[in-house]
Amino acid sequence: MDAAPLHLTLQIEAGPDTPPEELDALARQLLGELRESDDVAQAELAEAGTAPPGTKSAEAITLGALAVAVLPNFLPKLVDFVQAWALRGQGRTVKFKGKFAGQEVEFEGHAADLTRLLAALSAPPAATPPAASAPKPG
Repeated sequence: MDAAPLHLTLQIEAGPDTPPEELDALARQLLGELRESDDVAQAELAEAGTAPPGTKSAEAITLGALAVAVLPNFLPKLVDFVQAWALRGQGRTVKFKGKFAGQEVEFEGHAADLTRLLAALSAPPAATPPAASAPKPG
């Protein structure tokens, strides 16, 4: 049975002085590269709901954010890919946000760290040993 894709939001950050146009261009650049990857099931600009009246688009996007779907076994490759992309530019970081094993996860770091985090989240809770009975006085 195939695993269902994980749906994540990638939030690009490029420093406090980055103009919105540059942040949008960075998001679109990463989007183009993700769409070329065989490891990503789906990648789109992240929507923020309905756009304000008078704008050109019916949907508003979240500036610098991408919505990505990836199969769980490709998640470490995605993290490595995005981290390599971020390192190509000065001051770029990318945060991963999504739901895994029923829990909201926000992550920024390396694939090995994410793999450990996801393994911990998917592990069954540790069984608590039965309470030891105290000897009865008598």
